[in-house]
Amino acid sequence: MKKDNLHNLTVKNRTDEALTGSLTLPSEENFYDETLEMLELLGADAIRNSDGTTLPENLKDLAEIKVYTNFFPSRGHNEFALDHLTECSRFYLSSEFITAESEELEIAFCEDYFSKQIKPDYDNDPYSWWEVMNRTTGETVATSDWFVDQTTNTVTIKTTPYHVYSVNFLAYGVWDPVHMYNHITNDWGDEVERDIAFDVRYPNSSEYAEKALEQWLIDNPKTDVVRFTTFFYQFSLVFNSNAEEKYVDWFGYTNTVSPLAIEAFEEEYGYRLRPEDFVDQGYYNSTFRIPSKQYLDYMDFQQRFVAKKAKTLVDLVHKYDKKAIMFLGDQWIGTEPYGKYFSSIGLDGVVGSVGDGVTLRLIADIDVEIREGRFLPYFFPDTFFEGNDEAILEEAKLNWIKARRALFRSPLTRIGYGGYLSLAYKFKDFIVYIAEVAKEFRYIKQYIENHQSLKKSKIAILNSWGEIRTWAPYIVAHGKPYKLSYSYLGMMEALSGLAVDVKFINFDDLKAGIDPDIDVIINAGDAHTAFSGGEIFTDEAVVSALRKFVHAGGGLIGLGDPTAYQANGRFFQLADVFGIDKEVGYSQST
Repeated sequence: MKKDNLHNLTVKNRTDEALTGSLTLPSEENFYDETLEMLELLGADAIRNSDGTTLPENLKDLAEIKVYTNFFPSRGHNEFALDHLTECSRFYLSSEFITAESEELEIAFCEDYFSKQIKPDYDNDPYSWWEVMNRTTGETVATSDWFVDQTTNTVTIKTTPYHVYSVNFLAYGVWDPVHMYNHITNDWGDEVERDIAFDVRYPNSSEYAEKALEQWLIDNPKTDVVRFTTFFYQFSLVFNSNAEEKYVDWFGYTNTVSPLAIEAFEEEYGYRLRPEDFVDQGYYNSTFRIPSKQYLDYMDFQQRFVAKKAKTLVDLVHKYDKKAIMFLGDQWIGTEPYGKYFSSIGLDGVVGSVGDGVTLRLIADIDVEIREGRFLPYFFPDTFFEGNDEAILEEAKLNWIKARRALFRSPLTRIGYGGYLSLAYKFKDFIVYIAEVAKEFRYIKQYIENHQSLKKSKIAILNSWGEIRTWAPYIVAHGKPYKLSYSYLGMMEALSGLAVDVKFINFDDLKAGIDPDIDVIINAGDAHTAFSGGEIFTDEAVVSALRKFVHAGGGLIGLGDPTAYQANGRFFQLADVFGIDKEVGYSQST
């Protein structure tokens, strides 16, 4: 690790005007001269702050450099949140599943959660808003058969011996999950206050968010682009008692719940959501789960609310002649860039983290003016530490190589980096490499911008989600795969850079009529998951439509357990089309 002045480094053609711009760099206080070096070396035309940093005024005054500034609508305002703690964001969570060994069982329902993040909501009557579940029978235990001790955070239950029980409880999130992650990762200590997220569905919070933004816009006249990070509801991110990730779902709506939302939902839809509708047997409606009607209704309900509220904030930004973009992460839940309501928000752009070709397409295919990819590695001390030079450079190379294939199919308009520039600045070889990446990106953009890539055929990915999860099946975040879905994500990664048009359809789309432009349909996933489809393949309209499609010359590709559901003497319900079935033990003698 060397600290040479970066002006001594050489990057070919760095003064070529055609090869500058379209790049956002982070900066921070007390780093002015070094930032100037980096802006020149990398040809950046914009600077931004990150969580935990602020931009000094002299950097904001640089000519021809745009200023991106983060704004957090629902966190980072503890002066308000501390006076309105009953408007904190909430979760529905489950205790561990515990086996009763007698006719009474005590469950310490909070003991596996991080106490600095999760607090039980006793402000709303537990006997109205919680559930105790008999996990052996699947039944709800009557409220007369359990008791909550608020002093010990325990529930005592009258039980059937050797049945399994759990508690579904409503909890406050008293520390914003992303701020908590950043706080712990950077070891900010007690001098940095813990952000409390609040729920803008509540009138006080809604009014405050609008007034706070307008005052912020008045106070930040040098900001050119407001980078909403993001809006109102965090993706599901819950930590365990050791302050480690316990439950993560980048698409999860667990952190959007509130009594107010449930009551409004009931008034509109005519039925009341139960705690179990959110806890979902402990799976929390994971993106791998086949979504229930209740969950799909709730998602749509929240999306309409988020879009309407977000539009109010975006309109304020435009009123002050600034552009508004959102980060595709953190509090992005409910925005759904491939959903029905996203365009109504009126955003000028989206920026998201690029981990591979799939996540690049996730950003690049969104219909907005500005599509910026934040490349990895992120400039945080868990990566940028002394002696880690080789690993840092290797991550940057792999990140670019994987993303570049997809870039040729669907170009970004900008790229950037995030974190602490002062950390990255120390790593000479890394800086030289990302300068070359920036130059290469501009060459690619210059030649393919405003041109449609060649598409030799149209591929449809068929699953339970369809268009709303465009380029999203199987992913965690930043291109990280789960072990069980690694191969499926590999299929998606291949498609992200192939000369094909890719669309995402669900089973309702299929039954409504297959687009005649579709050449190949892919059904890929483990049995009983949303990505295979499960019981839907007993619907004669679904299997008949696929058979007819193949008979007419269309292609059907299956990966994993395609069309899988044990019924009518078959596991693969289209075994006749595939020419193969999966042995599940039943036909060993036949």
